[in-house]
Amino acid sequence: MDLTPYVDNLRRELAAAADASGDEARALAERLSVPLESAARLTLLNVLSAAMGDVTRELAPGSVDVRLRGTDPEFVVTPPPAPEPMREAREPAAAPVVAASPAAEADDGAMVRINLRLPAHLKGRAEGAAAAAGLSVNAWLVRAVAVALDGGGNANGPGRGKEPGGRGFTGWVR
Repeated sequence: MDLTPYVDNLRRELAAAADASGDEARALAERLSVPLESAARLTLLNVLSAAMGDVTRELAPGSVDVRLRGTDPEFVVTPPPAPEPMREAREPAAAPVVAASPAAEADDGAMVRINLRLPAHLKGRAEGAAAAAGLSVNAWLVRAVAVALDGGGNANGPGRGKEPGGRGFTGWVR
């Protein structure tokens, strides 16, 4: 992005304002316009960086970075990952059902609250997987986190173990 037109416009505006005040002000404006150019460029870069920070927060997990090339900024856009394409109706739905890990059962039962921000496409998929498993989204997420942190569950793989009562669990986990 070329900042020169914006800096030149600022210089013209300063000269126009100085013209209204006489010859002394015009000469002062001419002397100040060259040193003010770098300050104006820096201020514009700060504004652009702040704006791209706001854009990045809205794009998360994507981002927009501002890089300096010579005296001009360059924008680098990193788009969020594309959602997976819809599966055909014939393909069985990947309904994650995971067994609670033994470590989670040995927990003292204390609960803590966290806020989790998910992109809309992941939230929808998590809700669908939880519904298919007959669980609340919270219970499904607790089980998924437990399996992920315990290295994938038991020796039979995630969701393919036997509980002490002999009930089996099957499902898919990514």
